[in-house]
Amino acid sequence: MRWYLREISGDADYERHCRRHLREHPDRPAPTRREYESWRTRRREERPQTRCC
Repeated sequence: MRWYLREISGDADYERHCRRHLREHPDRPAPTRREYESWRTRRREERPQTRCC
């Protein structure tokens, strides 16, 4: 149940992003949750995808 809620809320996405960021850019600090959400929103607007639902 906990896993499901974390996937729906986006907490798991943010943590995966931070781990990848720290692995690929160890010299730069991980983005804050607000910075990550802002980046994610911009990316969605720049690259719209058609969805079935």
